[in-house]
Amino acid sequence: MTDLINAADNFLLQLFKEKLPNTFTYHNYTHSKRVFKSVNEIIEGSEVSAAEATILRLSALLHDTGYIHTREGHEEESVKIATKFLKDQNADQTIIDGVAKCIMATKFKDTPKDSLEEIIRDADASHFGKDYFQEASEFLRQELQLQEIEEFSPSDWREENIKVLSEKHQFYSDYALKNWQKVKESNLAELLKSRKKDKKKRKKEELKAQLKAKYKDASPERGIQTFYRTALRNHIKLSDIADTKANILLSVNAIIISLVLSNLLSKLDSNPYLVLPSAIFVVSSTITMVLAVIATRPNVTRGEFTKEDVKNKSVNLTFFGNFHRMELSQYQWAIEELLKDRDYVYSSLTKDLYFLGKVLDRKYRILRWTYTIFVIGIIISIISFGVSFAVFDPGGIEQVVSESIVPEA
Repeated sequence: MTDLINAADNFLLQLFKEKLPNTFTYHNYTHSKRVFKSVNEIIEGSEVSAAEATILRLSALLHDTGYIHTREGHEEESVKIATKFLKDQNADQTIIDGVAKCIMATKFKDTPKDSLEEIIRDADASHFGKDYFQEASEFLRQELQLQEIEEFSPSDWREENIKVLSEKHQFYSDYALKNWQKVKESNLAELLKSRKKDKKKRKKEELKAQLKAKYKDASPERGIQTFYRTALRNHIKLSDIADTKANILLSVNAIIISLVLSNLLSKLDSNPYLVLPSAIFVVSSTITMVLAVIATRPNVTRGEFTKEDVKNKSVNLTFFGNFHRMELSQYQWAIEELLKDRDYVYSSLTKDLYFLGKVLDRKYRILRWTYTIFVIGIIISIISFGVSFAVFDPGGIEQVVSESIVPEA
Protein backbone atom coordinates (compact mmCIF):
# COMPACT_ATOMS: atom_id res chain seq x y z
CA MET A 1 0.00 0.00 0.00
CA THR A 2 2.97 2.28 0.50
CA ASP A 3 3.63 2.21 -3.24
CA LEU A 4 0.04 3.29 -3.90
CA ILE A 5 0.37 6.21 -1.47
CA ASN A 6 3.64 7.32 -3.08
CA ALA A 7 2.08 7.03 -6.54
CA ALA A 8 -0.84 9.19 -5.39
CA ASP A 9 1.57 11.76 -3.99
CA ASN A 10 3.53 11.94 -7.26
CA PHE A 11 0.30 12.05 -9.27
CA LEU A 12 -1.01 14.95 -7.14
CA LEU A 13 2.22 16.92 -7.45
CA GLN A 14 2.35 16.56 -11.23
CA LEU A 15 -1.38 17.27 -11.65
CA PHE A 16 -1.28 20.52 -9.66
CA LYS A 17 1.98 21.57 -11.29
CA GLU A 18 0.50 21.25 -14.78
CA LYS A 19 -3.17 22.19 -14.35
CA LEU A 20 -3.79 24.13 -11.11
CA PRO A 21 -3.80 27.95 -11.63
CA ASN A 22 -1.43 30.06 -9.56
CA THR A 23 -4.40 31.85 -8.02
CA PHE A 24 -4.95 28.87 -5.72
CA THR A 25 -2.80 30.12 -2.85
CA TYR A 26 -4.61 27.91 -0.31
CA HIS A 27 -6.12 24.87 -2.08
CA ASN A 28 -2.86 23.59 -3.52
CA TYR A 29 -0.26 20.90 -3.01
CA THR A 30 0.88 22.38 0.32
CA HIS A 31 -2.65 22.22 1.73
CA SER A 32 -3.10 18.61 0.59
CA LYS A 33 0.17 17.61 2.24
CA ARG A 34 -0.89 19.35 5.45
CA VAL A 35 -4.14 17.38 5.44
CA PHE A 36 -2.12 14.22 4.74
CA LYS A 37 0.14 14.98 7.70
CA SER A 38 -2.87 15.63 9.96
CA VAL A 39 -4.46 12.33 8.86
CA ASN A 40 -1.28 10.48 9.78
CA GLU A 41 -1.28 12.26 13.14
CA ILE A 42 -4.83 11.07 13.88
CA ILE A 43 -4.10 7.55 12.60
CA GLU A 44 -1.12 7.25 14.92
CA GLY A 45 -3.21 8.39 17.88
CA SER A 46 -6.32 6.34 17.09
CA GLU A 47 -7.38 2.76 16.51
CA VAL A 48 -7.53 2.57 12.71
CA SER A 49 -7.00 -0.55 10.61
CA ALA A 50 -4.40 -0.68 7.82
CA ALA A 51 -7.08 -0.64 5.11
CA GLU A 52 -8.81 2.31 6.71
CA ALA A 53 -5.47 4.13 7.07
CA THR A 54 -4.82 3.64 3.36
CA ILE A 55 -8.24 5.04 2.47
CA LEU A 56 -7.70 8.06 4.71
CA ARG A 57 -4.20 8.79 3.33
CA LEU A 58 -5.38 8.51 -0.28
CA SER A 59 -8.40 10.71 0.47
CA ALA A 60 -6.17 13.35 2.08
CA LEU A 61 -3.97 13.52 -1.02
CA LEU A 62 -6.74 13.44 -3.63
CA HIS A 63 -9.63 15.29 -1.98
CA ASP A 64 -8.93 18.67 -3.68
CA THR A 65 -7.87 17.49 -7.15
CA GLY A 66 -11.23 18.65 -8.55
CA TYR A 67 -10.11 22.29 -8.21
CA ILE A 68 -8.32 21.93 -11.55
CA HIS A 69 -11.80 21.94 -13.17
CA THR A 70 -14.13 23.87 -10.86
CA ARG A 71 -14.51 25.43 -7.44
CA GLU A 72 -18.17 24.78 -6.89
CA GLY A 73 -18.74 21.03 -6.78
CA HIS A 74 -15.03 20.25 -6.77
CA GLU A 75 -15.69 17.27 -4.49
CA GLU A 76 -17.54 15.43 -7.25
CA GLU A 77 -14.76 16.20 -9.70
CA SER A 78 -12.20 15.02 -7.15
CA VAL A 79 -14.08 11.72 -6.84
CA LYS A 80 -13.93 11.25 -10.61
CA ILE A 81 -10.20 12.00 -10.77
CA ALA A 82 -9.42 9.80 -7.75
CA THR A 83 -11.53 6.92 -9.08
CA LYS A 84 -9.77 6.99 -12.48
CA PHE A 85 -6.34 7.17 -10.87
CA LEU A 86 -7.03 4.30 -8.47
CA LYS A 87 -8.45 2.12 -11.23
CA ASP A 88 -5.34 2.81 -13.29
CA GLN A 89 -3.34 1.65 -10.25
CA ASN A 90 -5.47 -1.55 -10.01
CA ALA A 91 -6.65 -0.63 -6.51
CA ASP A 92 -9.34 -2.72 -4.79
CA GLN A 93 -12.90 -1.57 -5.26
CA THR A 94 -13.34 -1.27 -1.51
CA ILE A 95 -10.50 1.27 -1.41
CA ILE A 96 -11.95 3.19 -4.38
CA ASP A 97 -15.39 3.33 -2.77
CA GLY A 98 -13.91 4.29 0.61
CA VAL A 99 -11.87 7.12 -0.91
CA ALA A 100 -14.88 8.43 -2.83
CA LYS A 101 -16.97 8.37 0.35
CA CYS A 102 -14.31 10.22 2.37
CA ILE A 103 -13.79 12.87 -0.32
CA MET A 104 -17.52 13.64 -0.36
CA ALA A 105 -17.39 13.90 3.45
CA THR A 106 -15.10 16.96 3.15
CA LYS A 107 -18.11 19.07 2.20
CA PHE A 108 -18.21 21.59 5.02
CA LYS A 109 -21.99 21.68 5.26
CA ASP A 110 -22.48 17.92 5.64
CA THR A 111 -22.24 16.04 8.92
CA PRO A 112 -19.86 13.03 9.04
CA LYS A 113 -21.61 9.65 9.27
CA ASP A 114 -18.81 7.41 10.56
CA SER A 115 -15.35 7.51 12.10
CA LEU A 116 -13.49 7.69 8.76
CA GLU A 117 -15.56 10.66 7.63
CA GLU A 118 -14.92 12.35 10.99
CA ILE A 119 -11.17 11.83 10.67
CA ILE A 120 -10.90 13.15 7.09
CA ARG A 121 -13.18 16.04 7.98
CA ASP A 122 -11.06 16.96 11.02
CA ALA A 123 -7.83 16.62 9.03
CA ASP A 124 -9.16 18.90 6.27
CA ALA A 125 -9.93 21.60 8.85
CA SER A 126 -6.94 20.84 11.07
CA HIS A 127 -5.44 24.31 10.49
CA PHE A 128 -8.12 25.68 12.87
CA GLY A 129 -6.29 23.83 15.65
CA LYS A 130 -2.74 24.54 14.52
CA ASP A 131 -0.20 27.28 15.18
CA TYR A 132 -0.13 28.15 11.48
CA PHE A 133 -3.84 29.05 11.47
CA GLN A 134 -3.27 32.77 10.76
CA GLU A 135 -0.93 31.99 7.86
CA ALA A 136 -3.28 29.45 6.26
CA SER A 137 -6.26 31.75 6.79
CA GLU A 138 -4.50 34.63 5.04
CA PHE A 139 -3.67 32.38 2.07
CA LEU A 140 -7.38 31.54 1.76
CA ARG A 141 -8.34 35.23 1.87
CA GLN A 142 -5.83 36.00 -0.88
CA GLU A 143 -7.16 33.12 -2.98
CA LEU A 144 -10.72 34.42 -2.76
CA GLN A 145 -9.52 37.87 -3.73
CA LEU A 146 -7.31 36.74 -6.63
CA GLN A 147 -10.12 34.66 -8.09
CA GLU A 148 -12.55 37.60 -7.67
CA ILE A 149 -14.93 35.46 -5.61
CA GLU A 150 -15.12 37.82 -2.65
CA GLU A 151 -12.86 40.51 -1.29
CA PHE A 152 -12.52 40.82 2.47
CA SER A 153 -10.81 43.59 4.37
CA PRO A 154 -8.57 42.35 7.21
CA SER A 155 -11.22 43.28 9.79
CA ASP A 156 -14.03 41.65 7.79
CA TRP A 157 -11.96 38.49 7.34
CA ARG A 158 -11.28 38.39 11.06
CA GLU A 159 -15.02 38.58 11.72
CA GLU A 160 -15.60 35.77 9.22
CA ASN A 161 -13.02 33.59 10.97
CA ILE A 162 -14.54 34.33 14.38
CA LYS A 163 -17.93 33.29 13.08
CA VAL A 164 -16.56 30.03 11.59
CA LEU A 165 -14.54 29.05 14.66
CA SER A 166 -17.25 29.90 17.18
CA GLU A 167 -20.42 28.86 15.32
CA LYS A 168 -19.86 26.79 12.19
CA HIS A 169 -16.91 24.50 12.80
CA GLN A 170 -16.41 21.65 15.23
CA PHE A 171 -13.98 18.75 15.61
CA TYR A 172 -15.51 15.26 15.60
CA SER A 173 -12.78 12.69 16.28
CA ASP A 174 -11.58 12.01 19.81
CA TYR A 175 -7.99 12.77 18.81
CA ALA A 176 -8.85 16.19 17.37
CA LEU A 177 -10.99 17.10 20.35
CA LYS A 178 -8.22 16.12 22.71
CA ASN A 179 -5.24 17.62 20.87
CA TRP A 180 -6.48 20.37 18.55
CA GLN A 181 -9.53 21.85 20.29
CA LYS A 182 -7.42 23.70 22.81
CA VAL A 183 -5.29 25.33 20.09
CA LYS A 184 -8.45 26.19 18.16
CA GLU A 185 -9.84 27.96 21.22
CA SER A 186 -6.54 29.79 21.60
CA ASN A 187 -6.72 30.94 17.97
CA LEU A 188 -10.29 32.10 18.53
CA ALA A 189 -9.20 33.97 21.66
CA GLU A 190 -6.49 35.74 19.66
CA LEU A 191 -9.04 36.83 17.07
CA LEU A 192 -11.38 38.12 19.78
CA LYS A 193 -8.52 39.91 21.46
CA SER A 194 -7.53 41.52 18.17
CA ARG A 195 -11.12 42.60 17.56
CA LYS A 196 -11.38 44.08 21.04
CA LYS A 197 -8.10 45.89 20.61
CA ASP A 198 -9.15 47.36 17.25
CA LYS A 199 -12.54 48.30 18.65
CA LYS A 200 -10.90 50.05 21.56
CA LYS A 201 -8.49 51.83 19.22
CA ARG A 202 -11.31 52.85 16.87
CA LYS A 203 -13.38 54.10 19.81
CA LYS A 204 -10.42 56.08 21.08
CA GLU A 205 -9.88 57.64 17.65
CA GLU A 206 -13.57 58.49 17.35
CA LEU A 207 -13.56 60.06 20.80
CA LYS A 208 -10.44 62.01 19.93
CA ALA A 209 -12.07 63.24 16.73
CA GLN A 210 -15.23 64.22 18.61
CA LEU A 211 -13.26 66.11 21.26
CA LYS A 212 -11.22 67.81 18.57
CA ALA A 213 -14.36 68.84 16.70
CA LYS A 214 -16.01 69.95 19.95
CA TYR A 215 -12.97 71.97 20.97
CA LYS A 216 -12.77 73.48 17.51
CA ASP A 217 -16.42 74.51 17.66
CA ALA A 218 -16.29 75.70 21.27
CA SER A 219 -13.04 77.65 21.03
CA PRO A 220 -13.06 80.88 19.03
CA GLU A 221 -9.26 80.92 18.77
CA ARG A 222 -9.12 79.60 15.21
CA GLY A 223 -11.85 81.95 14.03
CA ILE A 224 -10.15 84.91 15.73
CA GLN A 225 -6.80 84.09 14.17
CA THR A 226 -8.40 83.67 10.75
CA PHE A 227 -10.12 87.05 11.12
CA TYR A 228 -6.92 88.93 11.99
CA ARG A 229 -4.91 87.10 9.33
CA THR A 230 -7.46 87.82 6.61
CA ALA A 231 -8.04 91.42 7.64
CA LEU A 232 -4.33 92.27 7.85
CA ARG A 233 -3.63 90.56 4.52
CA ASN A 234 -6.43 92.53 2.85
CA HIS A 235 -5.20 95.81 4.30
CA ILE A 236 -1.66 95.17 3.09
CA LYS A 237 -2.92 94.20 -0.36
CA LEU A 238 -5.02 97.38 -0.56
CA SER A 239 -1.98 99.42 0.48
CA ASP A 240 0.06 97.83 -2.32
CA ILE A 241 -2.73 98.63 -4.80
CA ALA A 242 -2.76 102.27 -3.67
CA ASP A 243 1.02 102.55 -4.06
CA THR A 244 0.81 101.00 -7.52
CA LYS A 245 -1.86 103.48 -8.59
CA ALA A 246 0.23 106.38 -7.30
CA ASN A 247 3.32 105.11 -9.15
CA ILE A 248 1.30 104.87 -12.38
CA LEU A 249 0.22 108.49 -12.04
CA LEU A 250 3.78 109.57 -11.29
CA SER A 251 5.13 107.79 -14.37
CA VAL A 252 2.39 109.01 -16.72
CA ASN A 253 2.64 112.64 -15.65
CA ALA A 254 6.43 112.59 -15.70
CA ILE A 255 6.25 111.47 -19.34
CA ILE A 256 3.64 114.12 -20.13
CA ILE A 257 5.71 116.93 -18.61
CA SER A 258 8.84 115.72 -20.42
CA LEU A 259 7.03 115.74 -23.77
CA VAL A 260 5.57 119.22 -23.12
CA LEU A 261 8.90 120.73 -22.10
CA SER A 262 10.82 119.16 -24.99
CA ASN A 263 8.34 119.70 -27.82
CA LEU A 264 5.75 122.35 -26.93
CA LEU A 265 7.86 124.85 -24.97
CA SER A 266 9.90 125.83 -28.02
CA LYS A 267 6.71 126.80 -29.89
CA LEU A 268 5.46 129.27 -27.28
CA ASP A 269 7.56 132.25 -28.58
CA SER A 270 5.95 132.10 -32.00
CA ASN A 271 2.57 130.95 -30.70
CA PRO A 272 1.79 132.95 -27.53
CA TYR A 273 -1.81 131.80 -27.53
CA LEU A 274 -0.54 128.32 -26.48
CA VAL A 275 0.92 129.61 -23.19
CA LEU A 276 -2.31 129.36 -21.20
CA PRO A 277 -3.29 125.81 -22.34
CA SER A 278 0.27 124.63 -21.84
CA ALA A 279 0.39 126.14 -18.37
CA ILE A 280 -2.89 124.46 -17.43
CA PHE A 281 -1.54 121.18 -18.78
CA VAL A 282 1.75 121.38 -16.88
CA VAL A 283 0.21 122.67 -13.64
CA SER A 284 -2.43 119.89 -13.54
CA SER A 285 0.24 117.27 -14.19
CA THR A 286 2.51 118.78 -11.54
CA ILE A 287 -0.28 118.85 -8.95
CA THR A 288 -1.09 115.24 -9.81
CA MET A 289 2.53 114.20 -9.27
CA VAL A 290 2.75 116.08 -5.97
CA LEU A 291 -0.42 114.44 -4.66
CA ALA A 292 0.80 111.01 -5.80
CA VAL A 293 4.04 111.56 -3.89
CA ILE A 294 2.12 112.69 -0.80
CA ALA A 295 -0.09 109.58 -1.02
CA THR A 296 2.95 107.27 -0.95
CA ARG A 297 5.05 109.33 1.43
CA PRO A 298 5.86 107.23 4.53
CA ASN A 299 5.11 108.55 7.98
CA VAL A 300 7.52 107.15 10.60
CA THR A 301 6.76 107.70 14.30
CA ARG A 302 9.24 108.29 17.10
CA GLY A 303 10.06 104.56 17.42
CA GLU A 304 10.42 104.46 21.21
CA PHE A 305 8.42 103.17 24.15
CA THR A 306 8.82 102.86 27.89
CA LYS A 307 8.23 100.00 30.31
CA GLU A 308 5.20 101.86 31.56
CA ASP A 309 3.79 101.85 28.03
CA VAL A 310 4.16 98.06 27.92
CA LYS A 311 2.68 97.53 31.39
CA ASN A 312 -0.21 99.87 30.56
CA LYS A 313 -0.67 98.05 27.19
CA SER A 314 -0.62 101.40 25.41
CA VAL A 315 2.07 100.59 22.83
CA ASN A 316 1.51 98.55 19.68
CA LEU A 317 4.52 96.26 19.35
CA THR A 318 3.39 94.84 16.00
CA PHE A 319 4.19 98.11 14.16
CA PHE A 320 7.88 98.83 13.49
CA GLY A 321 7.37 102.58 13.89
CA ASN A 322 6.87 102.07 17.61
CA PHE A 323 10.12 100.19 18.34
CA HIS A 324 12.71 100.85 15.59
CA ARG A 325 14.85 102.97 17.93
CA MET A 326 14.75 100.55 20.86
CA GLU A 327 17.54 98.15 21.85
CA LEU A 328 17.07 94.49 20.95
CA SER A 329 17.02 93.40 24.61
CA GLN A 330 14.29 95.91 25.42
CA TYR A 331 12.21 94.81 22.46
CA GLN A 332 12.61 91.13 23.38
CA TRP A 333 11.46 91.87 26.92
CA ALA A 334 8.45 93.75 25.61
CA ILE A 335 7.50 90.89 23.27
CA GLU A 336 7.76 88.38 26.14
CA GLU A 337 5.43 90.54 28.18
CA LEU A 338 3.09 90.79 25.21
CA LEU A 339 2.92 87.02 24.70
CA LYS A 340 2.11 86.42 28.36
CA ASP A 341 -1.17 88.26 27.95
CA ARG A 342 -3.62 86.93 25.35
CA ASP A 343 -5.75 90.07 25.54
CA TYR A 344 -2.68 92.26 24.97
CA VAL A 345 -1.85 90.25 21.82
CA TYR A 346 -5.31 90.75 20.39
CA SER A 347 -5.33 94.37 21.48
CA SER A 348 -2.06 94.98 19.59
CA LEU A 349 -3.40 93.27 16.49
CA THR A 350 -6.56 95.35 16.72
CA LYS A 351 -4.54 98.57 16.98
CA ASP A 352 -2.37 97.54 14.05
CA LEU A 353 -5.47 96.79 12.00
CA TYR A 354 -7.08 100.09 12.98
CA PHE A 355 -4.08 102.28 12.13
CA LEU A 356 -3.52 100.42 8.86
CA GLY A 357 -7.11 101.33 8.06
CA LYS A 358 -6.43 104.98 8.90
CA VAL A 359 -3.39 104.98 6.61
CA LEU A 360 -5.44 103.40 3.83
CA ASP A 361 -8.17 105.98 4.29
CA ARG A 362 -5.62 108.79 3.89
CA LYS A 363 -4.01 107.17 0.83
CA TYR A 364 -7.26 106.52 -1.00
CA ARG A 365 -8.69 109.96 -0.22
CA ILE A 366 -5.56 111.61 -1.65
CA LEU A 367 -5.58 109.25 -4.63
CA ARG A 368 -9.20 110.10 -5.30
CA TRP A 369 -8.31 113.81 -5.43
CA THR A 370 -5.23 112.99 -7.52
CA TYR A 371 -7.22 111.12 -10.18
CA THR A 372 -9.90 113.81 -10.16
CA ILE A 373 -7.38 116.63 -10.70
CA PHE A 374 -5.59 114.59 -13.37
CA VAL A 375 -8.79 113.95 -15.33
CA ILE A 376 -10.07 117.53 -14.94
CA GLY A 377 -6.66 118.94 -15.91
CA ILE A 378 -6.52 116.79 -19.05
CA ILE A 379 -10.04 117.80 -20.09
CA ILE A 380 -9.50 121.51 -19.43
CA SER A 381 -6.12 121.43 -21.21
CA ILE A 382 -7.56 119.79 -24.31
CA ILE A 383 -10.47 122.27 -24.36
CA SER A 384 -8.04 125.18 -23.93
CA PHE A 385 -5.84 123.97 -26.79
CA GLY A 386 -8.90 123.56 -28.98
CA VAL A 387 -10.24 127.02 -28.19
CA SER A 388 -6.81 128.64 -28.67
CA PHE A 389 -6.30 127.07 -32.08
CA ALA A 390 -9.86 127.84 -33.14
CA VAL A 391 -9.65 131.51 -32.11
CA PHE A 392 -6.04 132.46 -32.86
CA ASP A 393 -4.85 130.01 -35.58
CA PRO A 394 -7.66 128.08 -37.22
CA GLY A 395 -5.48 126.72 -40.05
CA GLY A 396 -2.35 125.82 -38.17
CA ILE A 397 -3.63 123.21 -35.76
CA GLU A 398 -2.57 120.26 -37.88
CA GLN A 399 0.95 121.61 -38.38
CA VAL A 400 1.47 122.34 -34.67
CA VAL A 401 0.12 118.96 -33.60
CA SER A 402 2.30 117.11 -36.12
CA GLU A 403 5.37 119.06 -35.12
CA SER A 404 4.63 118.40 -31.44
CA ILE A 405 4.43 114.67 -32.07
CA VAL A 406 7.43 114.43 -34.45
CA PRO A 407 10.31 116.70 -33.32
CA GLU A 408 12.37 118.57 -35.89
CA ALA A 409 15.61 116.85 -36.91
